[in-house]
Amino acid sequence: MPKSRIRKKADFTPPPASKQATAIKLTSRNWVAPVMLALFLIGLAWIVLFYVTEGELPLKSLSNWNIVVGFGFIAAGFGVSTQWK
Repeated sequence: MPKSRIRKKADFTPPPASKQATAIKLTSRNWVAPVMLALFLIGLAWIVLFYVTEGELPLKSLSNWNIVVGFGFIAAGFGVSTQWK
């Protein structure tokens, strides 16, 4: 049986230098960190205030939904944190 010929692979040629990659500017927005921390602290304070005052504050009419509001502030803080670069 005859032996197969080995095909020679083409040498690597780099892409033309005329196309230059543009630099991506990764600067953080100045407002993200303060807003994120503020939302975390407001949510934490809301929940702590609800437990310390035994449901009287911050809004008595919401009763146990005050916990959901506090965690909502914390979740919003995590949402804002996605904007941090």
